[in-house]
Formats: sequence, structure tokens, C-alpha cells
Amino acid sequence: MSEISRLAELRKLLLEMEHTMGLQDLSSVERDVFYAATDLAAPATPVKSTSLQSHALLSSVSRPTFFRALKSLVGKGYLTHCHPPVRGQYHVSHPK
Repeated sequence: MSEISRLAELRKLLLEMEHTMGLQDLSSVERDVFYAATDLAAPATPVKSTSLQSHALLSSVSRPTFFRALKSLVGKGYLTHCHPPVRGQYHVSHPK
């Protein structure tokens, strides 16, 4: 099996897992922001938007696109603002 064939198999597996977890309705940028937030999240510790922006998954995402995706994820319940509210800090809270 060639490397590209293995990569295609991994991609299919990822799509299947995203569907199982209910992530298929997110845009690719929203998924990457959610993945980055999950990667950086620690129990009871908020994720900072500045840390998210510098994550490897988001290196090619423009600032406006990043913030649109972040706002969308909050609206869809995948991320929540900290309480008490602290600007630029979020908790991961998958709505499923």
C-alpha cells in the first residue's frame, strides 16, 4: 500500500469519527479551532484565544476567519465563555 493510499484510509477514518461525534456540520476551520482547543484544554483551565491562534492546526487561518469560527463555536455550544467572563478565555464543552 502506497503512502497516499494509507493517508486516504486515515482521512476516511477521520471523517467517519467526525460523523460519529457529530462534528460533520462544522466547517473545516471550526473543526480545526475545536481540535486545537481540545488539544490545549486542561481540566478546569480555560483555553486562551491567543494560544489557539498560535496552534499548529491554525497557522494558515487568518485572524478574522479565526474569530468568526470561534464565535460560531460558542454559538453552537462547542466552546463556552469563562465564568466570570474573562475576555479571550474559553472552556471546551462539546454539546453532545
